[in-house]
Amino acid sequence: MLAETRRKAVAERARPVVESSGFSAAALLSILGNATLLALETYPHLFRAHGALLADLQHVFLGLFALEIAARALAEADRPRSFFTDPWNIFDLFLLVATLVPFGNSGAGVLRLLRLARVLRAARMLPHVRLIATAIGRSLPGMVGFLMVGAIVLFLYSMVGWMLFGRSDPEHYGTVGLAGLTLFLLITLDGIGDMVRSGLDVTTWTIPYYVSFVLFASFLLVNTLIGVVITSLDEAREAAGGESAAPAAEPAPAPVVPAQGLRSHVGELRSVLLALEHAVREEADGREVASREVRGPR
Repeated sequence: MLAETRRKAVAERARPVVESSGFSAAALLSILGNATLLALETYPHLFRAHGALLADLQHVFLGLFALEIAARALAEADRPRSFFTDPWNIFDLFLLVATLVPFGNSGAGVLRLLRLARVLRAARMLPHVRLIATAIGRSLPGMVGFLMVGAIVLFLYSMVGWMLFGRSDPEHYGTVGLAGLTLFLLITLDGIGDMVRSGLDVTTWTIPYYVSFVLFASFLLVNTLIGVVITSLDEAREAAGGESAAPAAEPAPAPVVPAQGLRSHVGELRSVLLALEHAVREEADGREVASREVRGPR
């Protein structure tokens, strides 16, 4: 019981700090500083002249990263399960643990990739970027079907391209793999004019081949992919709007209360009016009886 009370007290102190805008700004600055440090390390003359300083700054940013995770964990001290249900917390823990694992000299590239992955954490601090990341995650199931259809279309056109241009243009269509790579690059329509002109010297099927490929691959498939992403973005925006509006939606039944109160007041007024009418009748009857008694029998 005492330990639970202490955890609750720690969480109550840490949660306002973690949820503050200053904490988010500091975390974002740390991410941007880490990205700047990675960029500076790509310049050989800077790395040779200030290698020790860059290494020290690397440790500083790693320490700030660890402090951020510790603060977020303390903010959830009274409910530790909720900390591990957040995908961003799992991602941060993975990066921290993987960075601390000794890879040796041969693992310098791995460490640099892990440090580079920390830049992705900027999506956690920026709501709009987080919304786009959520939309991309939601679009992954729809992309599976899209990729299957795209792979089938690309394979069919690769086989046809190999049969049409395999001998005359082995550099681009010598194998099915080369044909698929060539067609994949042609989806952007870059250089397709040169391919059509060179293909016309080989076969008259060049125009139908490339025109149908552009219609199916470049227009239909690409627009389908864009539609999947936009739909997922709308769903993510609606989900985010529903979560933010959920607390405000609780008092929604409040307008019903005045109507019920009005009905009760009307009922009370009706009862009062009936009582007054009954009292007036009794008083009128009483006065009539009294007047008869005063007159007496004739």
